[in-house]
Parts: sequence; C-alpha cells; structure tokens
Amino acid sequence: MSTQTGRWSSILARAAPGLPALLSYRGADLPRDLVAGLSVACVALPVGVAYAALAGFSPEVGLYSSILPLVAYALFGTSRQLIVGPDSATCALVAASVASLAAGSDELYRSLSVTLCFLAGVCCLGASFLRLGALADFLSKPILTGFLNGIALSIALGQLGKLFGFPIDAGGIIPRLLEFIGKLGLTHGPTLAVGLASFVVLLVAPRVVPRVPAALIVMALAAVVVKLLDLEGAGVKTVGPIPTGLPALRIPHFPAGMLPSLLGDAVGLSLISFSSMMLTARSFAARNRYEIDADREFAALGVANVASALSQGFAISGADSRTAMNDAAGGRTQVAGLVAAATIAVVLLFLTGPLRYVPIAALGAVLIMAAYSLVDVGTLKLLYQVDRSELLLSLLATLGVVAVGAVEAILVAVILALLRFVRLVSRPRVEVLGSVKGFHGWHSIERHPEARTIPGLLLFRFNGPIVFFNAPYFKQQALAAADAAGPSLRWFVVDMIPVTMIDVSGLYMARDFIDILSARGVTFGMAGRQTEWSQWNERHKLEKLSDMRTFPTVGAAIKAYGEETGILAEAAEDE
Repeated sequence: MSTQTGRWSSILARAAPGLPALLSYRGADLPRDLVAGLSVACVALPVGVAYAALAGFSPEVGLYSSILPLVAYALFGTSRQLIVGPDSATCALVAASVASLAAGSDELYRSLSVTLCFLAGVCCLGASFLRLGALADFLSKPILTGFLNGIALSIALGQLGKLFGFPIDAGGIIPRLLEFIGKLGLTHGPTLAVGLASFVVLLVAPRVVPRVPAALIVMALAAVVVKLLDLEGAGVKTVGPIPTGLPALRIPHFPAGMLPSLLGDAVGLSLISFSSMMLTARSFAARNRYEIDADREFAALGVANVASALSQGFAISGADSRTAMNDAAGGRTQVAGLVAAATIAVVLLFLTGPLRYVPIAALGAVLIMAAYSLVDVGTLKLLYQVDRSELLLSLLATLGVVAVGAVEAILVAVILALLRFVRLVSRPRVEVLGSVKGFHGWHSIERHPEARTIPGLLLFRFNGPIVFFNAPYFKQQALAAADAAGPSLRWFVVDMIPVTMIDVSGLYMARDFIDILSARGVTFGMAGRQTEWSQWNERHKLEKLSDMRTFPTVGAAIKAYGEETGILAEAAEDE
C-alpha cells in the first residue's frame, strides 16, 4: 500500500510540483506567508489596474489576470518566491500584437487579447512537453536587456499623453515622440498637475514609508484628491466605475482567419515572457538557495496563461516588483501567492467603489516609473567594460524595438541570438600550445609569449566541436598553423579534449587535412578521448583514419614523439 501511495505521490509531484508542498505545508510558515501575500496584493492592485490601461483594457481586467494565474502557478510552479501577473513588457507586446487586427473594435480587441493569452499558454505547454526549457538561455542577458530597454522607451512614450491630457495614437517610438511634440499645445493643466504630483509622491514615498508600496500610496491619494476637489468636473479623466464581482469562466473565441497571425505573435510572446520570468525566478532561487526546473516552469507559465484567458484576463509573466515584495516580506512558499490572489478577489467583490476615482494621469505616472525600472544601465556599463561586441548586440536589440516595434523586435532578438550563437560556435578560439615555466600543463603561446614549444612538434587546440558550419574554419586554421611551423614540422597533434563532437563534414575536412600533412611527411595525431575515438572508429571502420595516431593525453603524445625522434621535452614529464 505504501509503495502504491509513493508511486502516486511521485506522479503527482511530476504533474503539479507545487501540490505536494501545499499538502505538507508547515504551519510555522503561515505568519510570514500571510504578511507577504498581503504585501504582494498591495502592489498587485495598483499595478494590475495600471497595466490593464497599458494593454488597452478596463481596470478590472488587470485584476482578473492576477487571481487564477497565481493559483495555477502555486500548483504547477517550482519557485517558492515567484509571483506571476501582468507585466509591463508583456502588456506592451499584447497591445502591439492585437491593435492592428482589432481595427478599432473594442469587443474584437478584447476577444483577440484573451485568445492570444490562451495560445501563448498552449505554446508554453507544448514547449514544456518538448523539454524546451533551455530556451530560457537562448535569449542572452545582453539581448534581453536591450529588448527590455526598448520596451521601456516604448511604454514611457505611450504614457506621456496621459500625463499631459491628450491621446497619442501613433505606433512605434519615433512616431509617438513626434506626435507628442506636435500636440504639446493641447496640454490639459489640471491633468498635468495630477501627473506631476503623482511623480513627486512616487519619488518621496519610498523614503518616508518604505514598507508601503509607492504605487498604492499614489493611487489612494490621487483618488482622494480627485473626489474631494471634484477634478472630474474640471476635465481630469479617471478610471471610472469598476464592475463588482469575480470574472465568469469563458472559452475564448475569435475569427478563424486571424489564427496564423495570432499563433506567430503567441510564439514570440511566450518566448519573451518565459525568458523574462526565468531571469526573475532563477535570481530569487539562487538568493534563497534552491533549484528550479526550467521545463516545469514552462508548463507552469502555460497553465497560468490558460487560467488567465479562461478568466477573461490577458497574458502574464513573472512579475519582478511583486516577487521582490514577496521575498522582502519574508514569503517562504507559494501560499503567499494564494493569499495575494484571495485578497485581490475580496477587493473585486467588496471594494471596487474607491477605485473609480483613480485618475488616468496617476496610472500613467506609475507606468512610467515601472518602465524606468526596466531600464538596466548597470548591465550596459558592465558590457562596455567586459565585451564591447555584447554591448553592440544589446544596443541593436533596443534599436530593433525603436525601428520596427515591440512585436517585430522579437524576431530581431531571435535573429541576434542565432547570429551570436553561430559566431561563437563557428569561430571558436584556436590555440598553439607550449610549456610555461612554473605552470603545469600546456598553454596558449599567444597568451604566454614566454611559452616554449617543442622543436618539430605542433600542439593544436580547437575549442569547440568540428561540425558542418565550422569544419572549413578548422581546416583553414590548422593549415595556417602547420604553414607557420615551417618545413621543420614533423608531428601535428590535436588536443581533443575541447572537441566535443565531430560530424561527417568534420571527418571529411580532417581526412583532407591528414592527406595534406602526409604529403609533407608530417604525422597527424590526436591526444585525449582515445577510448571514445577508438570505439567510434571500430564501429564505422573508416580505413582512411584507422592508422591515425591516438594518445590518451597530450603528455603521452609528447612522450611518444620523444621516443620516436629522440627530441625530449622537459614539460612532458609534468603531464
């Protein structure tokens, strides 16, 4: 019976990793999780309303997107601190994806956004099934930083009109900026005053009351001021009435002809939201000393997005600010997320009245500050100091958002990632090795000018696999090294330890190179992976390579060279 129970527990843990933890929940964690959940709700309420506005929805939709997704992640996620919900970059992507398809129809816009959320969830579930969690590493930190910096610029420019009291309809960063400048004469004084006052509170509140979310303070004070001074009568636009109650569960529907476009957007949206979520989840997991499962996180994000779609919400991701609040408040498990979800549900049921007076200008200020938090200047400085080429990739990703828009920039980011990968793998570092006095082993003579080589022997290291896209480069670099060694070259030995794989193209290039060396009277050998190579060659029986010299280590190759030629190397004894 116990074996049967254990088997079901194992199946349950694989399907819903969070459920066993909830079933074995420790009461000692409850006080901290309660405080953390309430703190998260205090941030999620104003941010949810603000992000709904950013995505083009009525405010309650942002709260709908903050309830069931939290419950879903608590059951299926592997991070103890991560909070999922509306995210500024995700909202901007949703708006950019759907706006042109909806063609001004609010009902179609809402339906397409919900459908996009559902399809993004399905894409995430499919990626988890195919074990594509490694995609979290596909968009490198420099590229993702550049992409988010561009999104931050787009968000900030999109909110300027709300601060100044006039609409901005253009898409893209440059058109928005030009439209904003052209409409400055339409500035509404009271609205601008509310927006500027909101900025002041956002800047001062963290210093005066650091434990209370600044966004919550801004929205509460702004709503009170609007009500007391009757600023609605002066033309200051507010959120307006918010429906009371929880969302009804519905299956999204949409025109079938729009499916191909929505699917493409959903794939890009799922890739960006997952990469962003994993950066957050991994950083907090490392801080709290535990591991997370990337493939299960993909599934958890998928289920959370499907839950959001079924509850009439929009696409969600990992939320940096709410996760940081959870961690700072001492949240220990995903029960904190459940507490936050329950708190938001209570607000929707009983406390929607005060939210109607929140001015749109205050929401714009909150979103601009959120966009500012996305800008990562520190990483750009680090890239400048460490690798200028990585800095260029980051800036190109930002320019992609500026030039072609957020959705199309996903393709730019993926292309940049592919180009970066191809560049790194197709042109690995190539080294000629020598001995350095006082150092064990064999080292690059380029990095160590004092290194000594062995007369007549060239030790060559190719730091990567030898496959179809870099095999010609291997041959080119190996020939260049052999030519540089001159007519005195007698043995050419490749250090095989960094060579993780050789495909058919690599074998053909190796055969051509061996033929060239043989014509010059030079012996070709490989050091390292001797057993691996022998077993492979025995299975395939390639005559051209069967008599090739192989050695277990570089030291063994040097020793054999010394025995055959009478040229000894002191450093070989240290191997």
